[in-house]
Amino acid sequence: MSLKVCKFGGTSMADAKAIRKVVGIISSDTRRRYVVVSAPGKRDKEDEKITDLLYGSCALARESGKCEKTFKKIRYRFTQIVKDLEINFEIEKELEQIEANINLHNNKHYAASRGEYLSALILAKILGWDFVDSKEIIKFALVNSSPELDTQVTDKEIAAKLKEIERAVIPGFYGSYTNHAGKKLLQDGEGGLVTFSRGGSDITGALVARAMKASVYENFTDVSGYYAADPKIVKEPRLISRVSYKELRELSYMGANVIHQDSIWPVQSAGIPINIKNTFALDDLEDGTMIMAEEKLPSHYNSFKGIVGIAGKKDFSVILIAKKMMNNKRGFCRTVLSVLEKHNISIDHIPSGIDTMSIVVANEQLKTVSEQKLLAELIAAVEPDTIRIDNSLALIAIVGRQMNSQITATVFNSLDDAAIKCRIIDQGSSPLNIIIGVDERNYERAIRAIYKAFFR
Repeated sequence: MSLKVCKFGGTSMADAKAIRKVVGIISSDTRRRYVVVSAPGKRDKEDEKITDLLYGSCALARESGKCEKTFKKIRYRFTQIVKDLEINFEIEKELEQIEANINLHNNKHYAASRGEYLSALILAKILGWDFVDSKEIIKFALVNSSPELDTQVTDKEIAAKLKEIERAVIPGFYGSYTNHAGKKLLQDGEGGLVTFSRGGSDITGALVARAMKASVYENFTDVSGYYAADPKIVKEPRLISRVSYKELRELSYMGANVIHQDSIWPVQSAGIPINIKNTFALDDLEDGTMIMAEEKLPSHYNSFKGIVGIAGKKDFSVILIAKKMMNNKRGFCRTVLSVLEKHNISIDHIPSGIDTMSIVVANEQLKTVSEQKLLAELIAAVEPDTIRIDNSLALIAIVGRQMNSQITATVFNSLDDAAIKCRIIDQGSSPLNIIIGVDERNYERAIRAIYKAFFR
């Protein structure tokens, strides 16, 4: 019998009412055998996420030795969930141990992981399923003093652990080291835990789906799938019903963050489709967005005038360098990039001309060094004719299966009609997207103009 792996996000686990919906969804299909859960998220706009409170508790314990002031909010949330669900689970013992460990060890990976840990314990108790701790099956190795997911060991550990377990609930977001480089571990594994980046429960679900050869990886959240544009910018945009892994990767990278972009690779390598569904729209369980291999998509699927969707992000800067005969200066680009590497600055795009070089970086990356110091080092390294850093740049990606001149013309005609100047154009070698840069003040207008040209 084919099996499904499901992941439920923070809003799906936010309170007892939401968790009851989760139980109903799981029980409606016997193929849903392995479930990964996030920590409880916000119940409303003014609420706080449990993970944020756990990070706050760790910070408070580091400052004062005790996290009680912040941890009491966590304690209340979980005890209220257990009370409202009317289950026989001594949550207080778990909470007391967690609070004590945070106070004693101040380990942020341990603290942050406890929201998923408790969510999974609660759901396993309700369902009567086995609880499998992620630290036993999701494995990281220390590489150059940094933790990296050990995919081969992880696949083996998941398959070995779950092959004898018919149904299990697994906490997302964390794992543990396969080696410890001589580090002495703390009691109960606090010192050996590693968390993914935020949203990493999606990755856990994808890893379980791959290892167990699932027929589909269902990712339940609070939206019905991916949309052709941000609903906060475009009113009632079209739902993307089918999209390829590669197209989804492009959309995710440029800000369409329904699921963690790194969760695509594990299932893509195994050819397992991802189905994004809405926990709170039970009548729409057969809908949502299906992400699959390009060759399995219908020939016309859901592209409109050749594109699937539009996504974008603000908060970029561009380093503009000009030097006569730059093309004859061997090692010029390497020298520029080595200065950026020195300050741990990663780059997003390098649109260039014969005597010019433009380097697009996220503003967050520039926090490692002052702009004045960075410019001074670049001037000393390559002696440019002119150099400056322009801020307030927004990037927009127009994504489709095969970009062509007609699509490009439509994009730029829509911007021209809206009187919006394009600052950066970067298509590169990928046939999947065109990336343009506009002033941040024109970001929303540009997306609306492009969307209208293709979808209305």
